Amino acid sequence: MHQRIGFVVGAVTFSMSVLASPALAAPSTLVPHGHESTEAQRVHQSSAALPQPAVPTRPIIAVSHRGAAGTAPENTLAAIDEGHRLGAETVEIDVQLTADDEIILMHDTTLERTTDVAEVFPDRAPYNVGDFTLEEVGRLDAGSFFGPEFAGEAVPTLREALDRLEEHDLNLLLEVKEPALYPGIERRVSMELARDPHWLIPNPLDEPHRLVVQSFDWEWTERSQALLPSVPHGLLGLVPLEEIADYDWARMINPNHTRIDAEYVAAVQDAGVEIMPYTINDAAGMRRVLEMGVDGLITDFPDLGRRVIDEFLGGRVDQASESGAEDTEALVR
Repeated sequence: MHQRIGFVVGAVTFSMSVLASPALAAPSTLVPHGHESTEAQRVHQSSAALPQPAVPTRPIIAVSHRGAAGTAPENTLAAIDEGHRLGAETVEIDVQLTADDEIILMHDTTLERTTDVAEVFPDRAPYNVGDFTLEEVGRLDAGSFFGPEFAGEAVPTLREALDRLEEHDLNLLLEVKEPALYPGIERRVSMELARDPHWLIPNPLDEPHRLVVQSFDWEWTERSQALLPSVPHGLLGLVPLEEIADYDWARMINPNHTRIDAEYVAAVQDAGVEIMPYTINDAAGMRRVLEMGVDGLITDFPDLGRRVIDEFLGGRVDQASESGAEDTEALVR
Protein backbone atom coordinates (compact mmCIF):
# COMPACT_ATOMS: atom_id res chain seq x y z
CA MET A 1 0.00 0.00 0.00
CA HIS A 2 1.53 3.33 -1.01
CA GLN A 3 1.34 6.47 1.04
CA ARG A 4 1.53 9.88 -0.59
CA ILE A 5 5.04 11.25 -0.23
CA GLY A 6 4.98 14.42 1.83
CA PHE A 7 8.45 15.88 1.50
CA VAL A 8 8.93 19.25 -0.13
CA VAL A 9 10.68 19.66 -3.48
CA GLY A 10 10.83 23.44 -3.50
CA ALA A 11 14.61 23.52 -3.71
CA VAL A 12 14.55 21.13 -6.63
CA THR A 13 11.89 23.14 -8.43
CA PHE A 14 13.86 26.34 -7.87
CA SER A 15 17.09 24.92 -9.29
CA MET A 16 15.29 23.53 -12.31
CA SER A 17 13.39 26.78 -12.83
CA VAL A 18 16.75 28.49 -13.11
CA LEU A 19 17.83 25.97 -15.72
CA ALA A 20 14.60 26.57 -17.62
CA SER A 21 14.97 30.36 -17.62
CA PRO A 22 15.91 32.11 -20.87
CA ALA A 23 19.56 33.03 -21.23
CA LEU A 24 20.35 36.44 -19.79
CA ALA A 25 20.96 39.15 -22.34
CA ALA A 26 24.44 40.58 -22.65
CA PRO A 27 24.90 43.89 -20.79
CA SER A 28 23.99 46.87 -22.93
CA THR A 29 23.31 50.59 -22.68
CA LEU A 30 19.69 51.46 -23.34
CA VAL A 31 19.32 54.46 -25.66
CA PRO A 32 15.88 55.95 -26.41
CA HIS A 33 14.76 55.33 -29.98
CA GLY A 34 15.74 58.19 -32.24
CA HIS A 35 18.64 59.33 -30.05
CA GLU A 36 21.30 56.87 -31.16
CA SER A 37 24.55 58.16 -32.51
CA THR A 38 25.09 58.10 -36.25
CA GLU A 39 27.76 55.42 -35.75
CA ALA A 40 25.35 53.28 -33.65
CA GLN A 41 22.66 53.58 -36.30
CA ARG A 42 25.12 52.44 -38.98
CA VAL A 43 26.09 49.42 -36.84
CA HIS A 44 22.45 48.46 -36.30
CA GLN A 45 21.61 48.82 -39.97
CA SER A 46 24.64 46.78 -41.01
CA SER A 47 23.80 44.03 -38.49
CA ALA A 48 20.23 43.83 -39.74
CA ALA A 49 21.44 43.44 -43.29
CA LEU A 50 23.77 40.54 -42.45
CA PRO A 51 22.43 37.03 -43.14
CA GLN A 52 21.37 35.33 -39.89
CA PRO A 53 22.82 31.90 -39.05
CA ALA A 54 20.44 28.96 -39.42
CA VAL A 55 18.87 27.67 -36.21
CA PRO A 56 20.34 24.21 -35.50
CA THR A 57 17.92 21.32 -35.67
CA ARG A 58 17.89 18.09 -33.72
CA PRO A 59 18.80 14.93 -35.65
CA ILE A 60 16.25 12.26 -36.56
CA ILE A 61 16.90 9.41 -34.13
CA ALA A 62 15.96 5.78 -33.49
CA VAL A 63 15.13 5.55 -29.78
CA SER A 64 16.13 2.18 -28.31
CA HIS A 65 12.97 0.76 -26.68
CA ARG A 66 13.14 -0.64 -23.11
CA GLY A 67 16.92 -0.61 -23.38
CA ALA A 68 17.14 -2.71 -26.52
CA ALA A 69 14.25 -5.12 -26.13
CA GLY A 70 14.80 -6.88 -29.44
CA THR A 71 18.14 -8.40 -28.45
CA ALA A 72 18.32 -8.24 -24.64
CA PRO A 73 15.95 -8.60 -21.65
CA GLU A 74 13.92 -5.40 -21.48
CA ASN A 75 14.49 -2.76 -18.81
CA THR A 76 17.74 -4.24 -17.53
CA LEU A 77 21.28 -2.93 -17.42
CA ALA A 78 22.15 -5.57 -20.02
CA ALA A 79 19.55 -4.01 -22.34
CA ILE A 80 21.04 -0.54 -21.81
CA ASP A 81 24.47 -1.94 -22.60
CA GLU A 82 23.02 -3.55 -25.72
CA GLY A 83 21.47 -0.29 -26.85
CA HIS A 84 24.87 1.34 -26.55
CA ARG A 85 26.55 -1.53 -28.42
CA LEU A 86 24.06 -1.17 -31.27
CA GLY A 87 24.78 2.53 -31.68
CA ALA A 88 21.73 4.08 -30.05
CA GLU A 89 21.91 7.71 -28.98
CA THR A 90 18.78 7.62 -26.81
CA VAL A 91 17.34 4.79 -24.72
CA GLU A 92 13.76 4.46 -23.47
CA ILE A 93 13.03 2.80 -20.12
CA ASP A 94 9.93 2.34 -17.94
CA VAL A 95 9.71 2.96 -14.20
CA GLN A 96 7.38 2.11 -11.31
CA LEU A 97 7.48 2.15 -7.50
CA THR A 98 8.03 -0.72 -5.10
CA ALA A 99 6.13 -1.15 -1.83
CA ASP A 100 8.85 0.85 -0.05
CA ASP A 101 8.72 3.66 -2.64
CA GLU A 102 11.90 2.78 -4.51
CA ILE A 103 11.95 3.43 -8.27
CA ILE A 104 12.69 0.36 -10.38
CA LEU A 105 12.68 -0.42 -14.10
CA MET A 106 9.63 -2.45 -15.09
CA HIS A 107 7.13 -2.23 -17.93
CA ASP A 108 4.22 -4.37 -16.69
CA THR A 109 2.40 -3.53 -13.47
CA THR A 110 3.03 -7.14 -12.45
CA LEU A 111 6.37 -8.95 -12.19
CA GLU A 112 5.36 -12.31 -13.60
CA ARG A 113 6.09 -11.93 -17.33
CA THR A 114 9.73 -10.85 -17.11
CA THR A 115 10.94 -12.38 -13.81
CA ASP A 116 10.82 -15.65 -11.88
CA VAL A 117 8.67 -14.11 -9.14
CA ALA A 118 6.17 -17.02 -9.24
CA GLU A 119 8.97 -19.42 -8.34
CA VAL A 120 10.60 -17.25 -5.69
CA PHE A 121 7.31 -16.13 -4.10
CA PRO A 122 4.75 -18.83 -5.07
CA ASP A 123 2.05 -17.52 -2.71
CA ARG A 124 2.16 -13.82 -3.59
CA ALA A 125 -0.04 -13.66 -6.72
CA PRO A 126 -1.08 -11.46 -8.53
CA TYR A 127 2.52 -10.19 -8.22
CA ASN A 128 1.83 -6.48 -8.46
CA VAL A 129 5.02 -4.41 -8.56
CA GLY A 130 3.76 -2.22 -5.73
CA ASP A 131 3.31 -5.22 -3.40
CA PHE A 132 7.04 -6.04 -3.28
CA THR A 133 9.89 -4.26 -1.53
CA LEU A 134 13.14 -3.40 -3.26
CA GLU A 135 14.88 -6.15 -1.29
CA GLU A 136 12.34 -8.70 -2.54
CA VAL A 137 12.60 -7.49 -6.13
CA GLY A 138 16.37 -7.79 -5.79
CA ARG A 139 15.99 -11.55 -5.34
CA LEU A 140 14.41 -12.00 -8.78
CA ASP A 141 15.95 -13.12 -12.09
CA ALA A 142 14.94 -10.66 -14.84
CA GLY A 143 17.05 -12.16 -17.62
CA SER A 144 16.25 -15.85 -18.01
CA PHE A 145 12.84 -15.19 -19.58
CA PHE A 146 14.72 -13.78 -22.58
CA GLY A 147 17.51 -16.32 -22.83
CA PRO A 148 19.78 -18.49 -20.67
CA GLU A 149 22.77 -16.27 -21.44
CA PHE A 150 21.08 -13.53 -19.38
CA ALA A 151 20.37 -15.72 -16.33
CA GLY A 152 20.74 -13.78 -13.10
CA GLU A 153 20.19 -10.35 -14.64
CA ALA A 154 18.65 -8.16 -11.95
CA VAL A 155 15.80 -5.66 -11.97
CA PRO A 156 17.70 -2.35 -11.74
CA THR A 157 16.78 0.78 -9.84
CA LEU A 158 16.40 4.06 -11.68
CA ARG A 159 19.62 5.27 -10.04
CA GLU A 160 21.55 2.28 -11.39
CA ALA A 161 20.09 2.89 -14.86
CA LEU A 162 20.94 6.61 -14.78
CA ASP A 163 24.51 5.83 -13.81
CA ARG A 164 24.86 3.27 -16.61
CA LEU A 165 23.33 5.64 -19.18
CA GLU A 166 25.69 8.42 -18.17
CA GLU A 167 28.62 6.00 -18.32
CA HIS A 168 27.71 5.26 -21.95
CA ASP A 169 26.90 8.93 -22.75
CA LEU A 170 23.36 7.92 -23.68
CA ASN A 171 20.27 10.15 -23.61
CA LEU A 172 17.07 9.05 -21.89
CA LEU A 173 13.38 8.84 -22.77
CA LEU A 174 11.87 8.07 -19.36
CA GLU A 175 8.35 6.62 -19.25
CA VAL A 176 6.46 6.52 -15.98
CA LYS A 177 4.01 3.61 -16.08
CA GLU A 178 0.55 3.86 -14.51
CA PRO A 179 1.40 6.77 -12.19
CA ALA A 180 -2.09 6.70 -10.67
CA LEU A 181 -1.05 3.49 -8.89
CA TYR A 182 1.82 5.32 -7.20
CA PRO A 183 0.74 8.62 -5.60
CA GLY A 184 3.71 10.96 -5.35
CA ILE A 185 5.87 9.19 -7.93
CA GLU A 186 6.44 12.49 -9.74
CA ARG A 187 8.22 13.81 -6.64
CA ARG A 188 10.27 10.65 -6.25
CA VAL A 189 11.35 10.82 -9.90
CA SER A 190 12.16 14.53 -9.75
CA MET A 191 14.27 14.08 -6.61
CA GLU A 192 16.14 11.16 -8.13
CA LEU A 193 16.93 13.14 -11.27
CA ALA A 194 17.95 16.18 -9.24
CA ARG A 195 20.64 14.12 -7.47
CA ASP A 196 22.72 14.39 -10.64
CA PRO A 197 22.63 17.81 -12.38
CA HIS A 198 23.75 16.09 -15.60
CA TRP A 199 20.15 15.12 -16.31
CA LEU A 200 18.75 18.62 -15.80
CA ILE A 201 21.06 20.42 -18.23
CA PRO A 202 19.69 20.42 -21.79
CA ASN A 203 21.79 19.21 -24.70
CA PRO A 204 22.68 21.65 -27.51
CA LEU A 205 19.96 22.20 -30.11
CA ASP A 206 21.80 20.11 -32.71
CA GLU A 207 21.81 17.00 -30.48
CA PRO A 208 18.99 14.74 -29.24
CA HIS A 209 17.30 15.78 -26.00
CA ARG A 210 19.31 14.62 -23.00
CA LEU A 211 16.13 13.71 -21.10
CA VAL A 212 12.43 13.57 -21.90
CA VAL A 213 9.83 12.38 -19.37
CA GLN A 214 6.65 10.89 -20.82
CA SER A 215 3.50 9.00 -19.81
CA PHE A 216 0.13 7.92 -21.12
CA ASP A 217 -1.35 9.81 -18.15
CA TRP A 218 -1.35 13.37 -19.48
CA GLU A 219 -2.57 15.02 -16.25
CA TRP A 220 0.27 13.35 -14.38
CA THR A 221 2.73 14.45 -17.08
CA GLU A 222 1.70 18.07 -16.60
CA ARG A 223 2.29 17.78 -12.83
CA SER A 224 5.72 16.32 -13.51
CA GLN A 225 6.51 19.13 -15.94
CA ALA A 226 5.72 21.69 -13.23
CA LEU A 227 8.28 19.99 -10.96
CA LEU A 228 10.88 19.66 -13.73
CA PRO A 229 10.46 22.81 -15.83
CA SER A 230 13.88 22.50 -17.46
CA VAL A 231 13.08 18.97 -18.70
CA PRO A 232 10.93 18.46 -21.83
CA HIS A 233 7.86 16.28 -21.29
CA GLY A 234 5.98 14.14 -23.79
CA LEU A 235 2.46 12.80 -24.17
CA LEU A 236 2.19 9.14 -25.10
CA GLY A 237 -0.77 8.28 -27.28
CA LEU A 238 -2.77 10.09 -29.93
CA VAL A 239 -3.77 13.60 -28.93
CA PRO A 240 -6.83 14.56 -31.01
CA LEU A 241 -6.02 17.19 -33.62
CA GLU A 242 -8.41 19.70 -32.11
CA GLU A 243 -6.79 19.31 -28.66
CA ILE A 244 -3.11 19.64 -29.56
CA ALA A 245 -3.11 23.37 -28.76
CA ASP A 246 -4.44 22.60 -25.26
CA TYR A 247 -1.12 20.94 -24.39
CA ASP A 248 1.17 23.85 -25.18
CA TRP A 249 3.43 22.89 -22.24
CA ALA A 250 4.35 19.56 -23.87
CA ARG A 251 7.41 19.19 -26.10
CA MET A 252 6.57 15.79 -27.63
CA ILE A 253 3.56 13.76 -28.71
CA ASN A 254 4.46 10.10 -29.27
CA PRO A 255 1.56 8.00 -30.61
CA ASN A 256 1.31 4.46 -31.94
CA HIS A 257 2.76 4.47 -35.46
CA THR A 258 -0.33 2.74 -36.88
CA ARG A 259 -2.57 5.68 -35.96
CA ILE A 260 -0.86 8.59 -37.70
CA ASP A 261 -0.52 10.05 -41.18
CA ALA A 262 1.38 12.95 -42.73
CA GLU A 263 -1.42 15.38 -41.90
CA TYR A 264 -1.26 14.50 -38.22
CA VAL A 265 2.55 14.77 -38.14
CA ALA A 266 2.36 18.22 -39.76
CA ALA A 267 -0.27 19.39 -37.27
CA VAL A 268 1.87 18.34 -34.31
CA GLN A 269 4.97 20.02 -35.70
CA ASP A 270 3.05 23.17 -36.67
CA ALA A 271 2.21 23.48 -32.96
CA GLY A 272 5.95 23.48 -32.21
CA VAL A 273 5.92 19.93 -30.84
CA GLU A 274 8.10 16.97 -31.82
CA ILE A 275 6.69 13.55 -32.71
CA MET A 276 8.33 10.12 -32.34
CA PRO A 277 5.91 7.22 -32.90
CA TYR A 278 6.27 3.81 -31.24
CA THR A 279 7.12 0.84 -31.58
CA ILE A 280 8.33 0.12 -35.13
CA ASN A 281 10.42 -2.99 -35.72
CA ASP A 282 10.37 -3.39 -39.52
CA ALA A 283 12.16 -1.35 -42.15
CA ALA A 284 9.03 -0.72 -44.23
CA GLY A 285 7.18 0.74 -41.26
CA MET A 286 10.15 2.93 -40.43
CA ARG A 287 10.34 4.27 -43.97
CA ARG A 288 6.61 4.96 -43.92
CA VAL A 289 6.78 7.25 -40.87
CA LEU A 290 9.99 8.90 -42.06
CA GLU A 291 8.21 9.87 -45.26
CA MET A 292 5.55 11.50 -43.06
CA GLY A 293 8.26 13.76 -41.62
CA VAL A 294 8.56 12.46 -38.03
CA ASP A 295 11.34 13.68 -35.73
CA GLY A 296 12.35 10.15 -34.79
CA LEU A 297 10.96 6.72 -34.03
CA ILE A 298 10.96 4.20 -31.20
CA THR A 299 12.12 0.65 -31.90
CA ASP A 300 13.33 -2.55 -30.24
CA PHE A 301 16.10 -2.68 -32.88
CA PRO A 302 18.04 0.62 -32.82
CA ASP A 303 20.68 -0.61 -35.28
CA LEU A 304 17.98 -1.28 -37.90
CA GLY A 305 16.37 2.08 -37.11
CA ARG A 306 19.66 3.93 -37.53
CA ARG A 307 20.37 2.17 -40.82
CA VAL A 308 16.93 3.00 -42.25
CA ILE A 309 17.24 6.63 -41.13
CA ASP A 310 20.68 6.93 -42.72
CA GLU A 311 19.36 5.48 -45.97
CA PHE A 312 16.37 7.81 -45.88
CA LEU A 313 18.52 10.89 -45.27
CA GLY A 314 21.00 9.75 -47.91
CA GLY A 315 18.18 9.45 -50.41
CA ARG A 316 17.04 12.99 -49.64
CA VAL A 317 20.57 14.29 -50.18
CA ASP A 318 20.77 12.44 -53.51
CA GLN A 319 17.41 13.87 -54.58
CA ALA A 320 18.52 17.38 -53.63
CA SER A 321 21.76 16.95 -55.58
CA GLU A 322 19.89 15.72 -58.66
CA SER A 323 17.43 18.59 -58.38
CA GLY A 324 20.29 21.10 -58.08
CA ALA A 325 22.02 19.61 -61.10
CA GLU A 326 18.81 19.86 -63.13
CA ASP A 327 18.34 23.49 -62.09
CA THR A 328 21.92 24.29 -63.09
CA GLU A 329 21.47 22.60 -66.45
CA ALA A 330 18.28 24.56 -67.06
CA LEU A 331 20.07 27.83 -66.32
CA VAL A 332 22.89 26.96 -68.69
CA ARG A 333 20.35 26.32 -71.42
